[in-house]
Amino acid sequence: MTTMGQNDDGRPAAVRLDLRRVTVDDVVDAVEKALDTRLNRAAGVIKRRSMGFASDRGTWVRIECRGLERLDGQGWGLEAATILSQVPIPQWHAGMSWLDRQRRVMWRADETQLIEQTPVSRPADANALPDSWWTEFDAAMDELAGTHTPRIATPDLEPISTERVAAAIAKVFPETTAPVEQWTTAHADLTWANMTGPQLWILDWEDWGQAPRGLDAANLWFNSLTIPDLADRILKHRRADLESPTGHTMRLFKCAELLAWADQTEQLHDPAQRAAHQLLADPAA
Repeated sequence: MTTMGQNDDGRPAAVRLDLRRVTVDDVVDAVEKALDTRLNRAAGVIKRRSMGFASDRGTWVRIECRGLERLDGQGWGLEAATILSQVPIPQWHAGMSWLDRQRRVMWRADETQLIEQTPVSRPADANALPDSWWTEFDAAMDELAGTHTPRIATPDLEPISTERVAAAIAKVFPETTAPVEQWTTAHADLTWANMTGPQLWILDWEDWGQAPRGLDAANLWFNSLTIPDLADRILKHRRADLESPTGHTMRLFKCAELLAWADQTEQLHDPAQRAAHQLLADPAA
């Protein structure tokens, strides 16, 4: 592992500062001091741009790194998500943020309720979820979609837009039109790893905001294509979203994003290709 210093190049922080490979003990030290708690560093959950640790007072502390190029004025997702009172989000207790001039990033730490439920993680595990989970899931998605926010969703760190959707689809299917007629509020990173079971909690809210209708359901459907019964179940539960004209576009968008770079060694390549051709052949699919 390496320590970042003042000689970093001009690449975005999401590229140059991968927290899985960079030592930032000073950041964790600062968070412990500010929140007056000790974190279980030996059992942390380390991702590319965030770290999570259980604290010695039975809470969860999530630390996020954000490059200065991503300071877009719409605030930090988890703090802003406290308005979603009817969506199963861990209760937010406190937060802190500061400018790190040496690394040219902003750091954010949030202390929240510790969720004991296990992330579903894999599509194969989702098949075992009880009917009650799916009921909670539908209610949460409906509540989220109906919430007004000025935030714009940022899937994969980039703001979603009609231009982004059209460009991604045209790169793979250049003769295809991609209508985006409806916008709702979305989590924007809805994967099995960000939902728990058998009781539903939805985690990692840094990217949520306004997005084309069906983005969340399309993302979950797409990531479940290797298990056709599960993909069909998502389609059944979120049919109104996914079979709307914009939801149809969102499904094609997710397939196109992968097909633009993947080959047959990628597990989702063939299922995504079949699904995309079906969507193109049958606009009502």
